[in-house]
Amino acid sequence: MNPYLNPQRVRAALRALHLRPTRGMGQNFLLAGDILNTIVAEASLTASDTVIEVGPGLGVLTWELLLRAGRVICVELDRRLADRLAAEFRDRPHFYLVQGDILKFAPADLLRRAEAAPPYKLVANIPYAITAPLLRHFLEATIPPDRSVLLVQWEVAQRICAGPGDYSVLAHSVQLYAEPTIVTCVPASSFFPEPAVDSAVLRLDRRAQLPIAEADVNDLFRLIKAGFLHARKQLGNALVGGLAAFGVHVPRERVLQALQKAGIDPQRRAETVTLAEWATLLASLPEVRMQQ
Repeated sequence: MNPYLNPQRVRAALRALHLRPTRGMGQNFLLAGDILNTIVAEASLTASDTVIEVGPGLGVLTWELLLRAGRVICVELDRRLADRLAAEFRDRPHFYLVQGDILKFAPADLLRRAEAAPPYKLVANIPYAITAPLLRHFLEATIPPDRSVLLVQWEVAQRICAGPGDYSVLAHSVQLYAEPTIVTCVPASSFFPEPAVDSAVLRLDRRAQLPIAEADVNDLFRLIKAGFLHARKQLGNALVGGLAAFGVHVPRERVLQALQKAGIDPQRRAETVTLAEWATLLASLPEVRMQQ
């Protein structure tokens, strides 16, 4: 049985480290065995897999990953926790520990440190304060994970998996690269200390091919962000001001013409527009590409 699920052991370890969990560092330690089993099952790990874990904390998930994967690369920001992990798992030859900020380590560099080759999987109870930048860090990397299984805030998971009428920049930035699935809700009572919100187990399966050319990604998101800058306005009006804020000055008549050509009603709002429609609009509005 996983020894790191014991609440008394968790509290004792934190006291020994003189560590008071902080919300800023996302230090909420999972104590629910059923949720832990769900995360591991969704990762579908085999002895040939390499796993990157972000924010391993005291090692509750690490312990499970080491039972199943061929290599486990852990990145822990807190030096006290990193030192403890190094001592706890020192006898595991397939355990690799990096102490530092995950956003400063490219996935390719982490793989090289462990003498591992792609593909790999990302499995983690991630610090909630860096959810969006962490997802971008991995999904946009030169070597992205084939599958990610993550604990994230419930509302963030809903935003990521949103459909027409509820789209956001975050939803598009994830759905461009991966197919997201909310596996289950995780009540706040599953952690110590309890966070202020419920969480979700979120699975991301990398798309075999991007729906647009890689060279168009930056231009596409310039257009999408412009549309969401004044999200309550109709697109026919929102895009003019939004594009101008990014230094792209397009007359309203030209925006309306491009929307018509793309088959998008100018009275619609940004949250209703699909990724495919944004891509079509980009093709109809080359000015977004020409002005940086």
